[in-house]
Amino acid sequence: MSELHARVSGEFAPHRLQVRNRRRSGDGHFRRIHRSGVAVYELGYGTDVAVNPGELPDFYNIHIPLAGTGTVALDGKEAGSPLSIAGPGHRLAMTWSHDSNTRILQIPQAAMNRAMATRLGDPPSETIRFTPVLDHTTPPVHAWLTLVDTYTQAAAAGLLAQSPLAQGHFEQALLHGLLDTQPHSATPHLSRTATVTSGAMRRALTFCAEHAHEPISVADIAQAARISIRTLRDGFRTQLGTTPLGHLRRVRLELAHHDLLAIARGETSGNVTEVALRWGFTHLSRFAQEHRKTYGVTPSQLLRTPFSTDPVAIQNRSCPIGACG
Repeated sequence: MSELHARVSGEFAPHRLQVRNRRRSGDGHFRRIHRSGVAVYELGYGTDVAVNPGELPDFYNIHIPLAGTGTVALDGKEAGSPLSIAGPGHRLAMTWSHDSNTRILQIPQAAMNRAMATRLGDPPSETIRFTPVLDHTTPPVHAWLTLVDTYTQAAAAGLLAQSPLAQGHFEQALLHGLLDTQPHSATPHLSRTATVTSGAMRRALTFCAEHAHEPISVADIAQAARISIRTLRDGFRTQLGTTPLGHLRRVRLELAHHDLLAIARGETSGNVTEVALRWGFTHLSRFAQEHRKTYGVTPSQLLRTPFSTDPVAIQNRSCPIGACG
């Protein structure tokens, strides 16, 4: 137990641990699934324990029970459910049963502040405080917890380490999904709206073109355009008939296509999987479908077909069907 206590303290923060019933003792476990950015852990003590971390430092802990029972108290008041979120400045105390297994999502305060800054243009002036208990019976929270499951599976499989773009988008979806589904102290500020301008749209499109190789989010695009996310989405829908991420996906598909053309010409080496992951396409069959719909051939077909030096053929391969006149 002392070794487990030391490992948990090293990953989170020093805390007091009390074994409440030594007669009900089994093997504890602590698994770090993902540490970079939004971290994911699974923890079970193997015995009935009381855990007292005291005041949390600069991160948010979201406790998602997978097995067993437990209680969570914030600032001396029991939350009412172990499915909860505690943030910087909260005084946290917990109890967990011997058969408990808890997934812990850890979000740095700096990441949360950046998410809010991209929504509002400025970082929050005070620490964001969430309503402690997550109600899994509501569809938005249930969907967000499902996203956590997917994020955990992707991390465990090594996908996030292999594709930084995928990791970045996952993390932004988790952060902004949490801000939109779980009430918090800054919730009233997120309803602000404004009218989109042509200048704002140009800034958004330029940002997408210049940063498509980075794990940017809708919030990042809105910040670059200097408008709210809601206004950005309205502008893309009314002016371009798509969403900001839909447009970004088109940009990345075009860049992926040009990489494939370079391979086909013999100008560089690589394969379809490498190109797809480089531009954030983690579902290879979907990538192939989108490429075929846009360019008339799948990526594999493009690489297998002898490349023509005929100017007309080159133009046809380089442009989406119907886009070149």
